Amino acid sequence: MLRKHLREAVVPFSPYYRERITARTINNLKSFADLQRLPFTRKRDLENPRDIVLQPEPAELARRPMTIARGLVRGPRNAKAHLEHEFRPVMMTSTTGRSGAPVPFVYSGRDLDLLSVTGTRMMEICESSPEFRHVNLFPYAPHLAFWQAHYAGTGFRTFMLSTGGGKAIGLDKNLQMVDRVNPDAVISMPTFFYHLLHQASENGLRWSNIKRVVLGGEKVPLGMRRKLHEMLEAMGAEDVRIMGTYGMTEAKMAWPECPAAPGSEGTGYHLSPDLVLVEVVDPESGVPVPEGHPGEIVVTPLQARGSVVVRYRTGDLISGGIEYTMCPHCGRNCPRLMGSISRVSNRKRLQIGKVKGTLVDFDALEVLLDDVSGLASWQIELRKHRDDPLETDEIVVYCVTAGGKESAAVERAVYDRFDKDTEIHPNEVRFVTMDELSERLGVGVALKEERVVDRRPQFDDASGGSENNEEQEEA
Repeated sequence: MLRKHLREAVVPFSPYYRERITARTINNLKSFADLQRLPFTRKRDLENPRDIVLQPEPAELARRPMTIARGLVRGPRNAKAHLEHEFRPVMMTSTTGRSGAPVPFVYSGRDLDLLSVTGTRMMEICESSPEFRHVNLFPYAPHLAFWQAHYAGTGFRTFMLSTGGGKAIGLDKNLQMVDRVNPDAVISMPTFFYHLLHQASENGLRWSNIKRVVLGGEKVPLGMRRKLHEMLEAMGAEDVRIMGTYGMTEAKMAWPECPAAPGSEGTGYHLSPDLVLVEVVDPESGVPVPEGHPGEIVVTPLQARGSVVVRYRTGDLISGGIEYTMCPHCGRNCPRLMGSISRVSNRKRLQIGKVKGTLVDFDALEVLLDDVSGLASWQIELRKHRDDPLETDEIVVYCVTAGGKESAAVERAVYDRFDKDTEIHPNEVRFVTMDELSERLGVGVALKEERVVDRRPQFDDASGGSENNEEQEEA
């Protein structure tokens, strides 16, 4: 499939890969090990997004009889319409731009068909039912998460209400719509759904019909799953299964976990090997690692049109690597990405004290306090003392208590967690109202809520670089 994809679509029609992949290289792709013959693609290679869009010119099409033949199968009059469906861009999404400028990715009609396929598979793996009522709470935006959920509904031929999230209609309207629809399944970003449940509980609502919760767009650590499960049980829901998903704009698809028992470590993200080729490589050398070993995720879509990438280095690190064994929960034999996912670039240097620097993993900070007992919600703020770029760093933790827990006990638990799991310590733990914290997190406003926010002023150092330049850290 890879050889066919490269030979018939990517190399002849992609301005970027036409110059980088030869026919000889394609012919020599005989085994998984031969993938190293193909060059990696990195985000910095996408500075001109138009170059990765497949652009079949008439003269080039004339030299591709198999491509023409696919159109002629539908009849001479339909050949043009078929080719336009396969190649003409009709929709665009974009990367979020958290580690650089947003990169647009365009979809053809065929890509939208594939979104329905991957969405249907997500529904099947998550053990949904066409009779279920689904609510999609993802923010309405030109990003993969919303559209993958939308096409999951149309592909699975089931009821799906897409609210557009808090940014579109606000938290209260989402509450009203979920309460009125009484869904069997909810699809959402984890922090937004958490705040929605918290408000629903405060309002005395009973959402006892919810059976499946599918989360995406952010990490879903065990602590967050546990809190969501406890809140849903308190609202009358029984035997709820909470699953995470992993996807990316560059792959044009997302992959789900299957519904393992509550409290389990998760089943791994179930891949579609006929639609995407996934590798795990050493982030330093780029050499593939053995099965089950940690490394950086590399993706190559096998049937994509529109914007197309080959061996794209995602910058995402998977702690348990990739496994090819049968899933012990659902029995499927598809490959699975196992463990937690973090970003290569999510490491920044905090100057704690005036002499010693500490390397901090922001991904670890983003889930650090998720399972602290009595802590309903929180945010970690990084700032400079007196907002002076030359001063030392300070860490402030904003907290909201839950379940009547005393703030003093929660404060001790927060300090203990920092002591146990990190080399840094907060300068202050500050208790605020849920409304104030929701505003800080950007609930219903930001596309992704900020659990860790860096408010340190930036300045140009003696070498001419920015103190917090992520690209420099990544390089």
